[in-house]
Amino acid sequence: MSNKSSYEWRKQMMWGLLLIGFGTVVLLDRLGVYYADGLWHYAPLVLTVMGVNKMIGFPTAKDFTMGLWMVFASLWLFAVFEHLFGLTFSNGWPVPVIFCGVTMILEPFIERRLAPGTEPTNEK
Repeated sequence: MSNKSSYEWRKQMMWGLLLIGFGTVVLLDRLGVYYADGLWHYAPLVLTVMGVNKMIGFPTAKDFTMGLWMVFASLWLFAVFEHLFGLTFSNGWPVPVIFCGVTMILEPFIERRLAPGTEPTNEK
């Protein structure tokens, strides 16, 4: 299986599992079996799953960088919502600016590491 087709397969599987999980939680909430009121507070962590999925497949350096940003954004939003480390929206806004600078520094290294059009030679 090529790198691109395995990436597409993982992406489709992730979305399918995410929809099944979301539908199950909503159904259980509507039936009164499980109350999901506090569960929506953890919604930014869905971005973590999406970002990791983009990073695992990484057919291009741009997809890898986008996945890294999604993971960072979800963890930052979760920290702000939970007030972890004393972060709020008013005092936590410099963190994404710092991460933007880190990404600008790392991007050439990521592009060099994930050269377009090259496939690993040790695949079975």
